[in-house]
Amino acid sequence: MPVTKRVFLKLAGVAVALSIAFGAPAALAADITGAGATFPYAVYTKWAEAYKAATGNQVNYQGIGSSGGVKQIKAKTVDFGGTDAPVKEADLDAAGLTQFPAVMGAVTIVANLPGFASGQLKLDGPTAADIFRGDITKWNDADIAKLNPGLKLPDTPITVSHRSDGSGTTYVFSHYMAKQSVAFMRDVGAGNTVNWPKNAVGGKGNPGVAANVQKIAGAVGYVDIADAMKNKMTFIALKNKAGHYITPNQDAVADAASGANFKVKGMAPDLLDQGHKNAWPITSATYVLAYEKGANAARQKGIVDFFSWSLNNGQKMAEDLGFVPLPPAVVKMVEAEMKNIK
Repeated sequence: MPVTKRVFLKLAGVAVALSIAFGAPAALAADITGAGATFPYAVYTKWAEAYKAATGNQVNYQGIGSSGGVKQIKAKTVDFGGTDAPVKEADLDAAGLTQFPAVMGAVTIVANLPGFASGQLKLDGPTAADIFRGDITKWNDADIAKLNPGLKLPDTPITVSHRSDGSGTTYVFSHYMAKQSVAFMRDVGAGNTVNWPKNAVGGKGNPGVAANVQKIAGAVGYVDIADAMKNKMTFIALKNKAGHYITPNQDAVADAASGANFKVKGMAPDLLDQGHKNAWPITSATYVLAYEKGANAARQKGIVDFFSWSLNNGQKMAEDLGFVPLPPAVVKMVEAEMKNIK
């Protein structure tokens, strides 16, 4: 039966009324894209899957590394960027960007040492720095043995596995190591890309580093806690600022962030080497970058809708994947910061 113009308009009015009554977002928000840090890839994709089921809106996030995320948001080829290396205040202002944390986690030291359980081998910061700058080359080195009395250490060569791409995980890890060792800062440096020893092995993304550690006997590397947990890797216990040896876990990450001041511009406090007795020394947050004034209002709204929904509905999902949710007070601060996205 043909539909008259009057009937069509009446049906359209009913549809709009139903949409408003039931809060359907289809007409108000748009599908959005993001790219950047591999560290939060698992949680962003999990959130996106649940968000689509709840709202019908799609979020596509590609884990290409923090450097790539910053480049893509500045090039305006994505709606939001992801980075573990926070962008400085002057750069945010120059580009017209806002930045806020989405979730917290840990960069862990993992090793392939058959016969050793997680946490059994202990390192302090300076000794770990000497390993990763290539000065300590065997697992039974005297400096490692001194920290592990009574432990039979293998005469196995150490192979350092590192990120081959520009990486926020490298930024966090190298800045921690540089705090522990002047020699590390001199030889390797601190940043998204650094000068690793010549005999070290590079891998793309956290999964690439994890894969290298798993296949090379005696290898040591740094990966985020979520990838390490997923791959059932062996953690090294690390001495924290309070003098305690800590195996990375979610409580230790939360304790490291407990005294942090997120009110700074860019919401990026230094979470490294915090003084809490149970703090994991290499704790970090991962950050979202978006334009304060975007060309597409629906996509700008889509960013706010997605992260608002995720921060209020996705905390358990983040925990299940090995991440640590933001404290409730910080979530409120993020929601206030997102009001700048227009």
